[in-house]
Amino acid sequence: MVHSSTMTADDSVGPEARHGAVAPGEIAVGVFIGRTSEFFDFFVYAIASVIVFPRLVFPHMDALTGTLWSFAIFALAFVARPVGTAIFMAVDRAYGKGVKMTIALFLLGTATVAIAFLPGYERIGAAAIWFLALARIAQGIALGGTWDGLASLLAMNAPEGRRGWYAMIPQLGAPAGLIVASALFAFFVGNLSAEDFFSWGWRYPFFVAFAINVVALFARLRIVSTPEYRELFHNRELQPARISATLRAESRTVALGAFAPLASFALFHMVTVFPLSWVFLFTSEGIARFLVIEAVSAVFGLGAVFVSGILADRIGRRSLLIGSAVAIAAFSGFAPQLLDAGPVGEAIFMVLGFVLLGLSFGQSSGAVASSFPQAYRYTGSAITSDLAWLFGAGFAPLAALLLSANFGLISAGAYLLSGAICTILALWLSERFAAKAG
Repeated sequence: MVHSSTMTADDSVGPEARHGAVAPGEIAVGVFIGRTSEFFDFFVYAIASVIVFPRLVFPHMDALTGTLWSFAIFALAFVARPVGTAIFMAVDRAYGKGVKMTIALFLLGTATVAIAFLPGYERIGAAAIWFLALARIAQGIALGGTWDGLASLLAMNAPEGRRGWYAMIPQLGAPAGLIVASALFAFFVGNLSAEDFFSWGWRYPFFVAFAINVVALFARLRIVSTPEYRELFHNRELQPARISATLRAESRTVALGAFAPLASFALFHMVTVFPLSWVFLFTSEGIARFLVIEAVSAVFGLGAVFVSGILADRIGRRSLLIGSAVAIAAFSGFAPQLLDAGPVGEAIFMVLGFVLLGLSFGQSSGAVASSFPQAYRYTGSAITSDLAWLFGAGFAPLAALLLSANFGLISAGAYLLSGAICTILALWLSERFAAKAG
């Protein structure tokens, strides 16, 4: 997957470990379907948290305060996700991956549909806030259970010299999910009256998310439940270890893995959720038009994710991630001015941001997690992913909007810069520790 000493787990896989009847391309399809469905669900909620929930659930507050509270509820899923991982790892050990994923995706779909039927504050009062918060927590717990290990399996079965290419495939789900979610909301916002949209139009994307989750469930179950894949998981030792044992043995790798992708995760929300809230609250820009800009910019991000796979195979994943973090740090210096420069500046901000996001996010999955021994990789990768999203993304929209509203957009740039510094520091430390271990 990479040519750096910090990624020894992937590079040390010998011919006997790569032996298997399942082609990497088949694993890649399952990974892409699963990640796209998860990110579509994610972005449907994220967009609604900006343009729907402040009005539906917090109409008794001003628009900014309502959006900040909406972002606070948005963060609950990231707090709940590690809890979900702990619960569903136990289910995995006892009953297998098929049962775990069926329960998790059923819970995710139920929570998503529950949000689609959510009554507003004007009908049921403060109970609307509690129902939304409970549904969001349920989504987070369910997402902790959707970890199927296919990304790790893909990394360990990727052909020599093509590991960077296969590593970026799971990350394609983010821009793909955003493109569909943004286009869907843009259609309803642009073609319905405000009354119809806030009455029933916003609910349809949540029903679509439920339908996509059902399709993804069957697609992924077809893979993980077959005898060939069960044997492959067993032979690669990709089995759910106990979380306590994993943390005792690999706490340093988990910590570094959680902080290594912070640059891309901070940028992730700085070009997806946060700019939508800023434009919606502080400009006269039409929200449907900006959603189209976001969808088009995500196409550039999709292309950049592909490019990240090529570059990682040529120069190494670690070099690409450090270079991307430096570029993100530079971008943080002038990004706020672009976002505040009208429609043209917004478009430039979005396109540049998504290109940088694609290059960094395309290889951020498992930046350090690939150093896990095989016995702990399945559980360790899940925990690392949960913590990276919690620290790097969970509170990013809330923090960026709160800082920007009080101290100006330049403070959002400072927030992004802090993520880039964390990534560079974590990658440097991981190399130091790897060199000492060697």
